[in-house]
Parts: sequence; structure tokens; C-alpha cells
Amino acid sequence: MAGTRRFEGYGVLVTGAARGIGAATARRLAAEGARVLVTDVDEDAARETASEIPGAEALRCDVADPASVEAAVAYAVKAFGGLDVLVNNAFAPVVPDHELFEDDPDDSWTGQLDVTLMGAVRCSRAALPHLAAAGGRGAIVSIGSVNAEADFGNHAYSAAKAGLASFTRTLAGDAAPRGVRVNQINPGTVATRGWAGREADLAALGSRAYPLGRVGTPEDIAAAVAFLASRDAAWITGTVLRVDGGLLAVNRHFGEIMND
Repeated sequence: MAGTRRFEGYGVLVTGAARGIGAATARRLAAEGARVLVTDVDEDAARETASEIPGAEALRCDVADPASVEAAVAYAVKAFGGLDVLVNNAFAPVVPDHELFEDDPDDSWTGQLDVTLMGAVRCSRAALPHLAAAGGRGAIVSIGSVNAEADFGNHAYSAAKAGLASFTRTLAGDAAPRGVRVNQINPGTVATRGWAGREADLAALGSRAYPLGRVGTPEDIAAAVAFLASRDAAWITGTVLRVDGGLLAVNRHFGEIMND
């Protein structure tokens, strides 16, 4: 990455960027020349993260609120003179499933769908006219999950991420004639603050479930975002890229059983 300036002159908006994957993505794109708007529902945390990134700005944005989304996009366009890249990273907190599926209440679904799926829809809708005016470098990258592709529990979260993958494909077709690429990344387990205090669990999970021997880092995902958002991926749209350490490609447990 040293010396690479793929995003020189770009304006970028990242949602859910106060911490974790969003913050790492903001840092990575800024390091490659972008001016980044760090948005999050936690305004104080967003401002703290932005203060550590040269040229970055921060703004509170609730992706469940259309007016808040419109304001964030307008702020980015005014601050940066345009918008070239949108990273849809915001998602609702994951609520554990009940033991029986039929005991899951509606609000555990509607809350997840409204933020994780519809939040990306709102942001993409607001950003698209500006991305289309970006001279062929407009790009949307959404952060999904391996939960969209296999059963790892969390029904509502998984369904929302699967819906996001479908939205990515359909929006790609709609946006392509306007010079905007739309892609998604499906991470496996990533060591974020949600795992604080469970480092031993992460190490065990990495060594037992992941062929590459570890779980991911926010920087692993940020690197993939940087690729898909850049002109290096100029002929890639409508794709869902797994960044999962081989989790879905290799069934470790099956192999262990067969070799016993």
C-alpha cells in the first residue's frame, strides 16, 4: 500500500464508520488519497475516529432515517466537491435467536431489515446521482456476511445480508449504464470490539474452522473494499466477494471426521 494513491481527489462516504470494519475502511481509503466522511449513529465516536484520519470529516448519520441519509450525502458532496465512492457498512446490532424460531418477535426482524438492508438502499438511492456524475469512477461497496450464504444462526441478520446481496446484483444492472459499479464483500469472522474479552475463543475458532488458520481483521476487509472501489476493479460489478479465510470453500470438520 505504501505510495499507492488510487483515490487521490476522491470523495468517499462510509456508514457505520466509527469503529471496526468501517473505521479501518475509512483509514485505508484516506491513506490512498481519499477525503472521507466518517458517519455513524454514534457521533462522538465518529468524530474521534475522523480526528485520527488526515483530511477526514465526521457526521452523525442514522441510515434508518431518510432525512439523515440525504443530509449526509449532501454534506459529503459539498465538502468534497462531489461523491465518488459509497461504502455501506452500517448494520443493526445482532440479537440472538430464541431457542425456537417461532418465538422470534417481529421487531427483531423489522429492526434488522430496516437498518442493515434498507439503510443500504437509502444510502445508495441518495448517492447514486452523484456517483453517476463522477466520470466513471463511481462505486458502491456494501459489507455483507458469510451468513448470507450459509447457516451460522441469527435468522434476521442473515436474511438482511442475503437481501443485501440480491440488492447488490440488481442495482449493479441498473447503475452500470450510468458508469457506476456496485459490489459486495462477505466477510467471515472478524476480530472487532464485539469480541472483546473473548480472544481465546477467536484463536480457537480461527485454528479450528478457518483453513488459513485465523479469523479476519478489519484491515483485511478494508483492503478488499479498496480494491473493489478502485479503478483496479473497473470491469467488476454485481459480484459478491468472499473474504472469509476459506471458511465456505473448505469444510474443515468434514475433513477431520474423515481422517479420524
